[in-house]
Formats: sequence, C-alpha cells, structure tokens
Amino acid sequence: MKTLVTIITLFIMYPFTSTTFSTEIIRYNIPEQDRPHFEAAYAEAGKYLQASPYCLSYQVLHGNEEPQHYIVVIHWTSQTDHLQGFRKSQQFPPFFNLVKPFYNNIEEMKHYDPTPIQWVRK
Repeated sequence: MKTLVTIITLFIMYPFTSTTFSTEIIRYNIPEQDRPHFEAAYAEAGKYLQASPYCLSYQVLHGNEEPQHYIVVIHWTSQTDHLQGFRKSQQFPPFFNLVKPFYNNIEEMKHYDPTPIQWVRK
C-alpha cells in the first residue's frame, strides 16, 4: 500500500500533460552502510540519463519511515524507448555499471503508465 501511495504522490508531484510517457519505478532496500555509495552511484549515473534522448526526468527518493528504502523514479518517452532505445544505447553500459552493485537490492522494478486522473494545487 505504501508503494501505491508513493506512486500516486509522484504522479501528482511530476504531472505531464501528455499520456504518452512511461514511468519506471525502482524500489531498493539499501543497508545503512551502503547508502552513501548508493546515492553517489545514482548521482553519477544520472549524467547518463540526462544524456539520453529517451529520459524525460528522474528522481531518487529516500524513505523517512523506512530509511532503508529508496525509490528511483524515471520518466521515459515510452517503455519501448527505454527497453529498446536506452538499453541499447551508448549511455546504458556506463549507467548500468554504476548501479549494478545494487541490483540485488531491488524489491520492485516496473513501468507504469499515467492516467488522465490527476490534480495539482497551483
């Protein structure tokens, strides 16, 4: 349930007018001693996401109530562009090498499509 609430919150925080993008949600369980390395890896890996024409945005969130949890949110132009474009691009190998040490800490890695149901306070 907490993951669903987080996903809904993320869509509200980062609304897009188009419904053609795909959001990848990656939930990690990172032990306390590995957190600085995890954050440093994603800080560096973000450079490769920024260089990709398929990545619209990304954010790394750290859990308050459950500090071992991190959620990485990546907005892709489409799920196909992510899987067939980014993963076959020159940006993917160095990106993956940076985050690969945390691969076994992944609890969830899925794509979500937006719905037209959203609201943002202005």
